Amino acid sequence: MWPSRDSERNRLETELTAAKPLLALAGLANQATIETLALQFVASQRREDYYKHVQAKPVSAARAAPNSPAFDAERAVAHHMQQGDIDEAGWLIFLMTHFARPVGSNWLRLQDVYGRLGNGRWDWATVTANPAAFYNWLDANWQQIRGKFGNHRKYTSLRPNAPIPMRKTVADYLAWIGPAGHTAFFANVVRAAGNDPHVIFDHLYNQMRIGTFARLGKFDYLSLIGRYGVAPIEAGSAYLKGATGPEAGARLLVDGSRKSATPLSSIQGKLDALDLRLKVGMVIMEDALCNWQKSPDNFVHYLG
Repeated sequence: MWPSRDSERNRLETELTAAKPLLALAGLANQATIETLALQFVASQRREDYYKHVQAKPVSAARAAPNSPAFDAERAVAHHMQQGDIDEAGWLIFLMTHFARPVGSNWLRLQDVYGRLGNGRWDWATVTANPAAFYNWLDANWQQIRGKFGNHRKYTSLRPNAPIPMRKTVADYLAWIGPAGHTAFFANVVRAAGNDPHVIFDHLYNQMRIGTFARLGKFDYLSLIGRYGVAPIEAGSAYLKGATGPEAGARLLVDGSRKSATPLSSIQGKLDALDLRLKVGMVIMEDALCNWQKSPDNFVHYLG
């Protein structure tokens, strides 16, 4: 699988084999588990490389137009960044995180909301100028919005009477970023937290209070902010507290059991030591372990 990545897969297998006794990684029980985990790392790297690919060339305005057949959310963010429209890029990243992308309907749900069901665009300027108009539109039109939420957001709902309705999530986000917009917000955070991308990420992660954005929502949003260069941030931790799949994968790797009792700080320490060898970063580490634990000795390519 992925012949062009054979050298990287071989490197990862070699490093995992060497790390197994040195770090006492009980979950690497046999060669099959090592090969499967190495492939999951490669799969996660391919997903990361996709974001680099969409930013490598100029992106046309049609890709950013929600009512165009050419619309593509990832490329839309790249287009806005290339145009210097940081607010629209940040707003779209928020919407991408809120809806996520399910297998099957792709970005259809985001497109329907962002594109006002074919009648304009709920962009950053429009929503911030009159949030109530956006909330009222959601209440009146939520049943017409097609598609579904992605797997990472499967407990989220568009219903106005949901425990945490979308209007609450959006209101929290608008208040968090503030009226000065994304550029000023992230510049202020950098001044407060310093120049270390890991420290800035952690500062944002710990201060973020957005309705329905629990551990995974925060991690996904901030990872996208870093990927697109909206802010100079990068995850320096897998943020296992509150995680499900990533914590299970990390525990399985380290202790051979998804439900081990080892403190998370010790588990993270092992991941840090492992990454000194693998040099993949914590975003890829988190994603790969989450997928690996579902099928640790037989590679499955997860797309959702």
